[in-house]
Amino acid sequence: MSQIRAAEAFADALLEDDPVALYDRAPCGYLSTAPDGTVVKTNSTFLTLTGFTAEEVVGRRLVDFLTPGGRIFHETHYAPLLRLQGAVRELAVDLVGRDGTRIPVLLNATVDRDERGRERVVRIAAFDARERRRYERELLRATQEAQRAQQEAEAARAAAEAAERHSRAMVGTLQDTLVPRALPEADGLELAGAYRPAGDGREVGGDFYDAFVVEDDECWLVLGDVSGKGVDAAVVTAMVRNGARTLALSLPPHHREPGEVLRRLDQLLDHHETARFCTAAVLRLRRSVGGWSATYASGGHPPLVVRPAAGRSRLVEVSGQVLGVLPTGEFEQRELFVGAGDTLLLYTDGVTESRRQRELYGDARMLAAVDAAGAGAPAVVAALLDDVMRFGGALPRDDIACLAATAR
Repeated sequence: MSQIRAAEAFADALLEDDPVALYDRAPCGYLSTAPDGTVVKTNSTFLTLTGFTAEEVVGRRLVDFLTPGGRIFHETHYAPLLRLQGAVRELAVDLVGRDGTRIPVLLNATVDRDERGRERVVRIAAFDARERRRYERELLRATQEAQRAQQEAEAARAAAEAAERHSRAMVGTLQDTLVPRALPEADGLELAGAYRPAGDGREVGGDFYDAFVVEDDECWLVLGDVSGKGVDAAVVTAMVRNGARTLALSLPPHHREPGEVLRRLDQLLDHHETARFCTAAVLRLRRSVGGWSATYASGGHPPLVVRPAAGRSRLVEVSGQVLGVLPTGEFEQRELFVGAGDTLLLYTDGVTESRRQRELYGDARMLAAVDAAGAGAPAVVAALLDDVMRFGGALPRDDIACLAATAR
């Protein structure tokens, strides 16, 4: 009988539920915003989570409560997805509470539209992710400690070989996220890239590159080097590579410049919870009369190599600070014309800083190898990589990455 009475009491409680109370005391924060993002309604859970009062929230925009990095993510990921798909699911961002603390949350949002398809209201649910963030950090720390303990405890050859296979599989999986499996087809351009890990390849590095076509007559090349190695470096590297692509694809045309992409990446890295820094080079190629117009910007990266169809190769340098070091930075841009047969080459310092005992590979030898290569981006990349590997040996001391484009 007690079970029957308990079930009846539960049914009575459901009937007595107040919809207003359900909204106000829901297990997640709610925000309702106008199409322009202005908050028109919130609930007690959101106010308790952030420490603000309703008067301090209503009338402001969601982006006002995000960290600087979260604001960039909002403009480059959240807002475009919401416009295109009408909904977003489980986007991880940090809110800034009234006392300045960072509050990790997962955002879900949907757009309500009227019968004509016009946006009426955006409904946002913010789920407290602080315990999840702590769990992820503890899991990462536990994983790293377990790996160190395993390395120290290895005594038998069979166990060492099993650990080596596992390590190589993990590195291969991570490295696949840092360089594309295949470069895109770009009408009027020939693209080629190469990557070689340091040593025997057992530890993932921070070198990366990417190439993507924005429009039929516009192609972007991005190449960089995040400091350090291992899983932590790979996470930052993936963030920078994906961030560059997202920015180039989502920025409005009047802001879609390599220097602006680097500036925003610098902000993103500066506000990320990491001590790692990054050098990067960005090239935008746009079709023009008789060839391609190239815009080049660099964040503390080795200079661009220009190999003309006729004549000797040369280096092109621009000023720009290393990403993630200073709070603000300026990035100079250089405009170049790329005619038929001309090749542009980006590379990491693993090329020029390759060593043979005390001898440094250097810029001069690199330019000579590029000049001696056959025509076209694949031939240039292959010749340079082969020359560096012959010079420094089969197990390079640092990761090597290069990316080239030849105008047809």
